[in-house]
Amino acid sequence: RTLEVSLPVSLDFTSDVKLFTPGSTSAVEIEITAARAHSAGALKLNAPAGWKISPASQAFDLATVGEKKKFTFSVTAPEKPTDADITASAQIGDATFGTRRIEIAYKHIPHILLQPPARLKAVCLNLAIRGKKIGYVPGAGDSVAEALTQMGYDVTSLTGADLTASRLKDFDAVVIGVRAFNVRTDLVPQLPALFAYVADGGNVIEQYNRPGGDLKTDQLAPYRLHLSGDRVTDETATMTFLAPDHPVLNTPNKITSADFDGWVQERGIYFPNEWDEHFTPILACHDPGEAPLKGSLLVAQYGKGYFVYTGLVFFRELPAGVPGAYRLFANLVSLGK
Repeated sequence: RTLEVSLPVSLDFTSDVKLFTPGSTSAVEIEITAARAHSAGALKLNAPAGWKISPASQAFDLATVGEKKKFTFSVTAPEKPTDADITASAQIGDATFGTRRIEIAYKHIPHILLQPPARLKAVCLNLAIRGKKIGYVPGAGDSVAEALTQMGYDVTSLTGADLTASRLKDFDAVVIGVRAFNVRTDLVPQLPALFAYVADGGNVIEQYNRPGGDLKTDQLAPYRLHLSGDRVTDETATMTFLAPDHPVLNTPNKITSADFDGWVQERGIYFPNEWDEHFTPILACHDPGEAPLKGSLLVAQYGKGYFVYTGLVFFRELPAGVPGAYRLFANLVSLGK
């Protein structure tokens, strides 16, 4: 095991991303943990010009190793949309510390200590939402539910047993987590009730699933839909609007090409390559030298409601604080409202 130098204190924001509307003030919480006894000093947040933080600093005094305390600061965003990294620092005597502490400990690999900077992605954007109550069906694991909460929605986690007519009627929309139909066995029997919820005026947003042997059903939607290995790995790929007048690109947020700036890692994965004519393809994009793919975002009206299937990687973009991803996802959730 290598020699590790632990700093006296470590800092950790309680969320990685914080959304603001222009000029708004919101509480930001940070936790400080002692690695040495009798660690005392002053804690402060640091932000670029245009952002305001109150109070300027707060005193802390941690008596024992492992002791934790949480502190809340008020952060006010600028009057215009922008984003910023807000960092934290703890002053102890003449020294300043501003890192997290992440330990990776498994029997089959050496112990690893990471001490990256404590950083919060603050995103100031114009974001409109419609509806209020969202049901979230977790999949293989993502933080989209937390992002929806940040957007102002009341989010409830749902099991397969919750996908009944009496339960679903309480929600303005139901969002299904990534690869849910690859990893869960309790959802397929409830699909008729989920589709009936859409027919009665509900809204379902189904995030990507992976085709192959562990996919629990081919009936992923109320209409025919065939998954493929199609993907676009160039995160800067031009997005062509195939249905520019569709509500998903206009209501309640007007989506433009600028909303696809700053995406990370890729545009999307496992796009459908065949679908029923009831689906409307919204976007087209492609990697260099390849043909345009139209399956990244498909929207269908089914009865009185909407069913959305998307391979766009919202599960990467929302935790990364990409403003346009929040605006587009808000439009998906707001369909029919």
